[in-house]
Amino acid sequence: MNKGLLILVISSLVVCLDFLTKKAIESKVVLYDSINILPFLNIVHVQNKGAAFSILTGMGNKYFIAISVVAIFAIIVYLSKLPKGLELFSLSMILGGAVGNLIDRIRNGKVTDFIDVFVGDWHWPAFNVADSALTVGIVFFLLATIRQGKADASAKRR
Repeated sequence: MNKGLLILVISSLVVCLDFLTKKAIESKVVLYDSINILPFLNIVHVQNKGAAFSILTGMGNKYFIAISVVAIFAIIVYLSKLPKGLELFSLSMILGGAVGNLIDRIRNGKVTDFIDVFVGDWHWPAFNVADSALTVGIVFFLLATIRQGKADASAKRR
């Protein structure tokens, strides 16, 4: 499969899944309501005006939109070098996650979060599909970068 098409497919799948799940939550779960799914998982409906974990909520939506647009542009520029393997997959996931949350910020002025993972009374901050794609993408990108660094170091020693 063409690398450009693969990037488009992966990032589009993330954006679509993110959009559809957020719309379902917004239409079916009352704001601030919680539905227990598993002993460690709730479906909730919260709105996040800040960045990850609701930090910087006072910054304002325009700044988050601007930061998102710059980040998306940087990812596209990096992707234009057509990386391969894990790096391509990871950047496609990051792109899809960034676009997914940007759509929310433009559409609602905030991001809909709905996945609540917890242990006892300790709750991880609620998140969504886009946040998950961003996190998985960043972890895989770091792994790909470390692996490439080791390969480069090994090649230099020869």
